[in-house]
Amino acid sequence: MLLPIRYGYRVEAERYQPDTLLGYAKLAYYAGFEFIPVSDHFHPWFHDRAACQFSWSWMPAAAALIPKVKFGTIVSACVGRYHPALIAQAFATMDVMFPGRVFVALGTGEAMNDSPLGYAWPKFDERLERMREAVEILRALWTSDFVNYNGKYFRLNGANLYTKPKTQIPIYIAGYGPKAVTLVGKYGDGYATGSSAMSTYLQTWKIIEAAAKSVGRDPDKISRNMEVFVAYDRDHEKALSAARRWKPVLIPNVLNSPIHDPRELESLGGRISDIELMNMIPITTNADDLIKRAESAISLGINEIQFHNAGPSEEEFLDICGKEVLPYLKQQYKEIN
Repeated sequence: MLLPIRYGYRVEAERYQPDTLLGYAKLAYYAGFEFIPVSDHFHPWFHDRAACQFSWSWMPAAAALIPKVKFGTIVSACVGRYHPALIAQAFATMDVMFPGRVFVALGTGEAMNDSPLGYAWPKFDERLERMREAVEILRALWTSDFVNYNGKYFRLNGANLYTKPKTQIPIYIAGYGPKAVTLVGKYGDGYATGSSAMSTYLQTWKIIEAAAKSVGRDPDKISRNMEVFVAYDRDHEKALSAARRWKPVLIPNVLNSPIHDPRELESLGGRISDIELMNMIPITTNADDLIKRAESAISLGINEIQFHNAGPSEEEFLDICGKEVLPYLKQQYKEIN
């Protein structure tokens, strides 16, 4: 099966307030980006000059302002603050208003999104099972009436969505380890991952393929989405300086950590070296750098490239993407097998 290659712009909701993000999303549309992912956090990864919007409010505002572009969360997690039925209702509502223009990615989450609200931070296996149950609940509520569900963590008692989606909303599943990616093969319409996993991606995809075939699914129909994290500026030092705020994501085992205070995350992130940071977020100073990062993902079989810029200027990043990066990539790469 041939999958069309699409290019996305990840709005940096941790840094910019929602009104500013609307402007950047509009610029991304004019630059030629086709989808816009947004994080779904309660607390951001860092404290200094941070922002943290409610993405479910932001996406329909953006979709009303900007035509054609698809919007979705990467990722939403059903740990404490969300019952899957609320995700089902929210995204069904958006799909009725903007048919075929929303998607959702599910993940196992971070403590900073649930612990501030008084929820305990469970172990990984529990969070993974919650994610699996969430997929089943979303699909059941979107396609059936008066649903009963009796899972280990979630229940439905004759639940019915009176506003059902107009189209089939794609469900992506995010993850790195074998347990999480096995769920991609068995349940996901798509797989969401990050460019930090490039070196192990081919082995990971073999696990997804095997899991899909084990339940009679065609793995070639699963979309493959990769966040290509870069820090762009024509000045290397300016790009590096701006990227340093993202050091907390490199704290060892941070996804399983109970730390939820952005001030503590920022403090611990300060121990991460610039070399470690640049291994995850390449400093890019020209269009060729950006093109090569995208081509590395495409060579692995990725068909959805979402650029995430940690550099100091979104305007300059979007300008170079619109003038040089996207025209080249769209001409050279139209689909993958």
